[in-house]
Amino acid sequence: MLRHIVMWKYKEGLTDAENEMNAEKIKNGLEALKNSIDEIVEIKVNINALSTSNMDIVLDSLFESEKAMATYKIHPEHKKMSEFISSVLQNRTVIDYYE
Repeated sequence: MLRHIVMWKYKEGLTDAENEMNAEKIKNGLEALKNSIDEIVEIKVNINALSTSNMDIVLDSLFESEKAMATYKIHPEHKKMSEFISSVLQNRTVIDYYE
């Protein structure tokens, strides 16, 4: 299985209320992708980072293979979420590995 983990920071210039609202939208939107993208084995988004963290949001997802993850990445629903995420988050960090 292929683990895909992505982390982001909030963009500067947004209020705490805007960040909370955007975080909820990101969590709900990404986790809902499981219903429309068959290649996702599991997907979870954590938006409750402690103040000791240097990132604000983390996506933890699981795929059967690199091919399955590639299909996920080009899916129109994923692309729509990616566009929104890019508009409100920054400093994307990714690690992919086989378990």
